[in-house]
Amino acid sequence: MQASKASWVRRLFKAVIVLGLLALIGVTVQLVNAEMRTSAYQARFFADLAGPATYQLGSGLSSSIRFPHSGPYDKRLGYSQLPTFLDKLQSKDFEISQQARMSPRMTELIDEGIFVPYREKTQAGLIILDCRQQPLFGVRYPERVYDRFEDLPPLLIDSLLFIENRELLNAEDPKRNPAVEWNRLGKAVLMQALHKFSTEDKTPGGSTLATQIEKYRHSPGGRTASIKEKVRQMVSAAVRAYQQGEDTTAARRQIVLDYMNTMPLSAKPGYGEIHGLGDGMWAWYGRDFGEVNQLLRAVVEQTENRTYAENQGGAAQAYKQALSLLISQRRPSHFFGGNAEQLDELTNSYLRLLANAGVISPALRDAALRTTLSTQRRYVAASQESFVARKAATSMRTQLGGLLGISRLYDLDRYDLTVLSTLDLRVQNAVTGVLLGLRDPAKAEAAGLHQKQLLDRGDPSKVIYSFTLYERGENANYLRVQTDNFDQPFDINMGTKLDLGSTAKLRTLVTYLEIVASLHQRYGDLDAQQLHAVPVDPQDPITRWAIDYLAIRPNGDASLSEMLEAALERRYSANPGEQFFTGGGLHSFVNFKREDNSRVLTVREGLRNSVNLVFVRLMRDVVHHYMFRNVGDSARLLQDADDPRRRQYLSRFADQEGRVYLQRFFRKYQGKSSEQMEQLLLHGLRPTPPHLASVYLSIAPDASFEQFSAFIKNKQQTDKALTDKKLAKLYAQYSPQKMSLADRGYVASVHPLELWMVAYLRAHPDADWAKVTAASADQRQQVYHWLFSSRRKPAQDKRIRNLLEVDGFKEIHRDWKRLGYPFDSMVPSYASALGASADRPAALAELMGIIVNDGVRKPNSGIESLRFAADTPYDTLLQHRTGNGEQVLPPEVAQALRGALREVVADGTAKRINGTFVRTDGSAIQIGGKTGTGDHRFNVYGPHGQLIESRVVSRSATFVFNIEGRFFGTLTAHVPGPQAARYDFTSALPVQLLKMLAPNLMPLIDTPVVEAGQGGACGA
Repeated sequence: MQASKASWVRRLFKAVIVLGLLALIGVTVQLVNAEMRTSAYQARFFADLAGPATYQLGSGLSSSIRFPHSGPYDKRLGYSQLPTFLDKLQSKDFEISQQARMSPRMTELIDEGIFVPYREKTQAGLIILDCRQQPLFGVRYPERVYDRFEDLPPLLIDSLLFIENRELLNAEDPKRNPAVEWNRLGKAVLMQALHKFSTEDKTPGGSTLATQIEKYRHSPGGRTASIKEKVRQMVSAAVRAYQQGEDTTAARRQIVLDYMNTMPLSAKPGYGEIHGLGDGMWAWYGRDFGEVNQLLRAVVEQTENRTYAENQGGAAQAYKQALSLLISQRRPSHFFGGNAEQLDELTNSYLRLLANAGVISPALRDAALRTTLSTQRRYVAASQESFVARKAATSMRTQLGGLLGISRLYDLDRYDLTVLSTLDLRVQNAVTGVLLGLRDPAKAEAAGLHQKQLLDRGDPSKVIYSFTLYERGENANYLRVQTDNFDQPFDINMGTKLDLGSTAKLRTLVTYLEIVASLHQRYGDLDAQQLHAVPVDPQDPITRWAIDYLAIRPNGDASLSEMLEAALERRYSANPGEQFFTGGGLHSFVNFKREDNSRVLTVREGLRNSVNLVFVRLMRDVVHHYMFRNVGDSARLLQDADDPRRRQYLSRFADQEGRVYLQRFFRKYQGKSSEQMEQLLLHGLRPTPPHLASVYLSIAPDASFEQFSAFIKNKQQTDKALTDKKLAKLYAQYSPQKMSLADRGYVASVHPLELWMVAYLRAHPDADWAKVTAASADQRQQVYHWLFSSRRKPAQDKRIRNLLEVDGFKEIHRDWKRLGYPFDSMVPSYASALGASADRPAALAELMGIIVNDGVRKPNSGIESLRFAADTPYDTLLQHRTGNGEQVLPPEVAQALRGALREVVADGTAKRINGTFVRTDGSAIQIGGKTGTGDHRFNVYGPHGQLIESRVVSRSATFVFNIEGRFFGTLTAHVPGPQAARYDFTSALPVQLLKMLAPNLMPLIDTPVVEAGQGGACGA
């Protein structure tokens, strides 16, 4: 009895335990169910976790900032590239003045792998402001967005939630976690488990809109590569949703809005990446965003037995198109890459599902089913301004690309970046308007340009004008205006190589005065006896003059400024009757004005009136200074036939001249077959047996006697006396073993290097130019072996003198390059003083900047500051850091140049602009500058120097100027191509244009000087 009672007690105890467990499970299920429905505990946990995750902007470099890595959103907006960008910019005179500070909680979350929690931007893009912070350029991507949740058509909201996230906006659960929809997640997990035993390729996903946004914005490649990545997306979405507190009502509405505005919809040529429903409707269907929204908001559900009236206005079609974008989001490239029919079928199936669920009416379903999706395949680009209107912005963007190492403006435009430029938009637009107006012949004539040396000939609409203006600042030159009227993205100011004519006289004058300054430094402190003892080569007149000048004022009594002024008073003949041996041949030059021909002018007068022969002779003196400044070296080289250096010079000449011929022959025969090369070589050749023998044995040195005989007989079918005995004699006589390459070329009347080239390319048909030059080194010397004979001294002297002149021009080129000359070589001819070596307007402006800054090269600044990722945790502001510049010219040289340039305007080639710029108080503003006209022609000369052909290449005219030493720049007129032959404008044209622009420039010029510390800011 006792044992039985104990047994019942145990049973009862077990029953109580089981009931307790069941009750606990029931309570747990109820709690879990309640949590799944209300997210109350999650809300508290995530709100406490996310609340302290903040950031704020602080001064200087931040030690707490973290940058994202490889998410599409972060890459597109430039966030992930910021570490690289900041390093590049700091190495290019920019410094971080402000940067975001992340709170410890934010950095902790990021370090744990959570995507950075903050309110992300829907739209972003490049903004460029002018010096008054007025918008110069601005883009926003996506372009078409809904600004508020209330702007979304309810029909689209209902459709989206039915497809993707049905419980998201449930108002009964204000704390709902938008990162999880439990029933869909459970189904997805079950299907994923069953997938292991199934042959199905794909399983449905459990992502909510919130996690999808995290995925396509921040996951690598915008994809979910693993379960770990999925968990990362969900946790990041939850943290972001609860950052403003436990109530997620506003956050969930924002998720719907963000998704509509940013879902990725593939990319399209001519448009680029497409994000959001607004841009998707425009790019894929050509629909106006405002019209679509109006149609969708105006949809009125009607009974099934009545016609769906709104379809007449396109509402049903608009809805179907919008629905297709919502459906296509998971595979947009597939559907819009040529599978439109498949997308149409899928959209139709969703229309039926939506109608069955009561989301849309049967009437709307039926009306939409009657329409067919048809995406537009043509390029779709946003409406754009002309290239002229965007010229300054394009220049700024190109400069930015160079600073950041970005080659595509497409990428740059999508960065979250605001740039403060130094440009003055008000003046920029005014100048651009004037230049554009000159395309109209009537306006050009009304402006007084229909005059001789201006636009009395040629079509005014074909003339390209370019204008650049800088303002001198304390530590930098600030770009204020950069524009032209060329309606293409190309920038003729910086991207062209133009013959700018007599502006080269300014470069020549600078070099001349630098030489004088260096001679003053070298000899200025010597007494008269020491000066008279200085050896001077008779062919170096500049040094001779300097010694004589200083000898009259010994012991440093002559200041550099006085000596430079005296150097400007040196006289040169303007007589064009002399021929000049330069550039390897005899050349003649003419003056623009015939009345100058009989005059002897000072250098100052030659510059003022742009007299060619004065500067040709001045350039000759400059070249001779560099050729003969080391007294005796060059003279002995030319006088002493036994000087061992002669052989080195002659060998160098043979190598250089041989390369010139080889390059010509390489272009002639490259890519030809052996038969084609043979025919080309023999074309025009007199087919005598010696000629043929010499040619054939040169190009086929290993040919047998039989092959040789067959070739000769084939080419000499009319010569009956050509016996085998004679052929054998020819075969032996012209063999490469018996006769040199030079002699064979002489016999054949063919350049020996042409024979060598054909032989080499027959043996090496795939050889490139590098292999050809390497293989021909010995042949280039052998061909000119005759030149090394001591009997050839006059011929040797001529070639050695040519090389000495080339060396002299290399010294001049180094001087020019140091002062901004933009090219890696110059023409070794006195004609370079007249523009033969070409130039760029921007490079001339740089030279003028050095002159107005007393010989200091200051950095040219077009960008004052850059702000990346404003109002985000990556917010970084960089300011342009200006240094002290580099002294590249003696200040006295710059001062002398400014004085000479003022005379060009006061009473020289630019005098038509004298007195144009006047302040509001009536005081005159001084101007200095140099004019230049470039008539670029391609001339072909005969063997006796006669001109056979003269083909016009282009015409240019330039005025490089400074305005009171504070503003400086260039104005260029240019006509490219053969049409330039129809124009005869000179540099008077840009001078006249600057005069026309004066009223537009005066609001800037007549403002106070930029104060120190203001950087590139301009007047109010």
